[in-house]
Amino acid sequence: MSVKLRRRRGKWWVYINWRGQRKARCVGISREAAEQVRREIEHRLALGTFSLDAEPAQPTFAEYAERWLACHVRPNLKRSTAESYAGIVKFHLAPRFGHLRLKEISRQAVKAYLAELAASGLAQNTVVNIYACLRAVLSHALDDGHLTIHPAMRLGHSKRRGAQGREREFLTREEAERFLATAKDFRPERYPLFLTALRTGLRLGELLALRWDDIHFGESESDPTRHLLVRRNRVRGEESDPKNHRRRRVDMSKELWRALMELRDQRMMEAFERGPWDESGQPRCSDYVFASETGGPLDGSNVYHRDFLPCLKAAGLKRVTFHALRHTFASLLIQSGASLAYVKEQMGHSSIQVTVDTYGHLIPGGNIEWVDRLDATKNATPAQPLYGVNRPDTPQVIENIGAGEGNRTPDLRFTKPLLYRLSYAGRHKNAHPTGPVTTLIPWVSTERRLEWRTRSAT
Repeated sequence: MSVKLRRRRGKWWVYINWRGQRKARCVGISREAAEQVRREIEHRLALGTFSLDAEPAQPTFAEYAERWLACHVRPNLKRSTAESYAGIVKFHLAPRFGHLRLKEISRQAVKAYLAELAASGLAQNTVVNIYACLRAVLSHALDDGHLTIHPAMRLGHSKRRGAQGREREFLTREEAERFLATAKDFRPERYPLFLTALRTGLRLGELLALRWDDIHFGESESDPTRHLLVRRNRVRGEESDPKNHRRRRVDMSKELWRALMELRDQRMMEAFERGPWDESGQPRCSDYVFASETGGPLDGSNVYHRDFLPCLKAAGLKRVTFHALRHTFASLLIQSGASLAYVKEQMGHSSIQVTVDTYGHLIPGGNIEWVDRLDATKNATPAQPLYGVNRPDTPQVIENIGAGEGNRTPDLRFTKPLLYRLSYAGRHKNAHPTGPVTTLIPWVSTERRLEWRTRSAT
């Protein structure tokens, strides 16, 4: 009697040898799921309730979702993302599908659930996230062999009529300058942080994780190589890679260079006056650019509620999220004439399509002057006057170089014989008998025609 696991063609199989009988069952691509199936079979063998003809008990959705969180989500994703998935499973998916076996979840049940979510008043992004989580759980169940078809694949999601995504929040250039001026007087210790946010577009977690060795000051404020390196992100007290695991280089303005240089000198002077080490043997000069009084990183919630919102209120500005400073940085860049490719690199977007979808409406410059210019645009081709309408003579330039009388035109203004015949009707042997010249080209006076003919003859 034995139960063994083997990997074959990318999938795990359970091989059972019991009372001279052998049987193999495919579990899926997850080794953790295969291990659990093996333990269940061994447990049933020990109790004497195992039979090769009976199908192993299939887990419920709640059981498999917990296994999915433990084996796939928490080891591979960020802590904040894992907690978000766990909350969706606990408060949305488990109450609806938790008691059902995986094979009992039908496509119609999933469609009905999505329709209920769309009509429940939840935000559109919340509905999308719930559907994505449900689809991910069932996809792993399909790979593990618990399902033969995917009941939630390519369903889309029901969108509530009139549902709108959250609009991007921006500050105008005047509002941004007023906010900085207020912060400099009201919260001077947080002024460098707010200035960095508005001049670099860093997220709050990236600002909290910024360290002095991430800043390249260069030789002076005029050095074009001055920049910041975004290599870490701090969310919920844990540091990890930036979003999308994309490290980037962000240029540093001259104003920001001066502010950070002053902050660095101030920190070094304080450490020199108080001594390099504190009572516990820790260095007084913190590695973090925006450090707390104890030298550790700041708390994002405290920065938002105790510093950011009071500065907005003192400046007389509307209440916005801290992320609005990032949107303000991008909008001011585009309105200043920066290309979308440059904005993408500074913002750290995964693709330029994200930049276009988010800030594409700001490309014309953020004003209506472009459509106002349409009113002043004139036609490229002016309308021609009607025949028979007198037109004042204009100066003409006639060159005395070219062919004389004959098949070619003696008047060098005309390069084709047909045009010559039309202009000198009745006066040339090849002219078309169409009457006086004023009928065809009324704006050419008789004196001017005599002058042209005299110049051509000479």
